Amino acid sequence: MEKQKKISICHVITRMIVGGAQENTLFSCIGQLRAGNRVVLVTGPSPGPEGELLSRISVPELEVVTIDEMVREISPGKDFKAYCKLKKYFKKEQFDVVHTHSSKAGVIGRLAAKAAKVPCIVHTVHGQAFHEYEKPWKNFIYKLSERIAAYPSDRIYAVAQAMIDQCIKARIAPAEKYQVVYSGMDIEAFLNAQRSDALRQKLNIPFDAKVIVTLARLFELKGYDDVLKGFPMVLQAIPNAHLLIIGDGVLRESLEAAAAEKGFADKVHFAGLISPDKVPEYLILGDILWHLSLREGLPRSVVQALACGIPACGYQLDGTPEVIHHNVTGICVPARDIEAVVQGTIELLQNPEKARRAGSAGRELVRERFDKERMAKILLEDYLSVLKRKNLL
Repeated sequence: MEKQKKISICHVITRMIVGGAQENTLFSCIGQLRAGNRVVLVTGPSPGPEGELLSRISVPELEVVTIDEMVREISPGKDFKAYCKLKKYFKKEQFDVVHTHSSKAGVIGRLAAKAAKVPCIVHTVHGQAFHEYEKPWKNFIYKLSERIAAYPSDRIYAVAQAMIDQCIKARIAPAEKYQVVYSGMDIEAFLNAQRSDALRQKLNIPFDAKVIVTLARLFELKGYDDVLKGFPMVLQAIPNAHLLIIGDGVLRESLEAAAAEKGFADKVHFAGLISPDKVPEYLILGDILWHLSLREGLPRSVVQALACGIPACGYQLDGTPEVIHHNVTGICVPARDIEAVVQGTIELLQNPEKARRAGSAGRELVRERFDKERMAKILLEDYLSVLKRKNLL
């Protein structure tokens, strides 16, 4: 059997906050590093209420390079400096592969890699910068930028088929450039999670409560307006329902104020920002997960909830229907159809056996698709395929 050649890989992402794209990137780095390859992670600064992922998941053997000018917002001056620094760094280090993640780093990183003559240039679409809730002029810029960056790309991965369909419809690149690679996660802790009465007591959640849980940054388009509209409707049918919100962000104060104003603040529990290793023990307290985001790639919180055996409810947007199979792993309804969310939630909360079957089906789906080692291996094999096709191996 031919021994696999070891290669030099650079992953590039705009920032390493606590988030799905960032975990995907880090697990890709770890898997490829432990397969014996040289792996470097290049990122911009990662401040913010979400927290820094690299301070929560320690990987001492991973080489991390920070470029201060790589920022999330559009900034022509900083963007050009980041491009120049990346191009210089790629030329110096002579990577075999540059793999970019997120929209900003994806555009700047791929153009810099092309200028530096990197042999294999690939990108992962975790979510679209362009979407129907964005201003038209911004969507025009985002789509144009993605088309330009797609040209030198040898392969564009996406965490859901829906992302690929959207890119093809927007004429970003031809279909043959794309490949679905489901986002790998550390699922063992979720598969083995056990409910803690002590944690439930700490959060002041009654032991007889039916718990709706959310796990997302407290930001716009994450669906919290719909959560606060739907929850009191559930309360009318299930008075002992409670809402557990896991995560933090700029909307926290307004959400707390809205819950108080509407008279159900005692039913809403804010867990705040918790470290990734603690998420399973919080998530397992839920009886159903609500994921009402209006913009998503593939919702990691849904995958994690299903791994815990908890059914999920979400919108028929982006990659969500690829994990919430309607009436199989949960409830998947048209976007903003809050009445359907409420009706489906009440049905699951009042029918524990149906909820158990949905959760069980979800666990099997997650085991099959979302293992982090599997993801890193698929990506590495595809890099090698590209390099072999170019007669560089």
